[in-house]
Amino acid sequence: MPAQDMDAIDEAEGSARTVTYGVGLVAGAVALILICLLCGRALL
Repeated sequence: MPAQDMDAIDEAEGSARTVTYGVGLVAGAVALILICLLCGRALL
């Protein structure tokens, strides 16, 4: 088997982690907004 480029693998993992955190933050923000909207409607 050929040798693996560990630096490239580490860089790809870092990029994937950044994308994952970004998607998680956006999903969390949307969920928070939806919860606030639903709770606001329930109080009215």
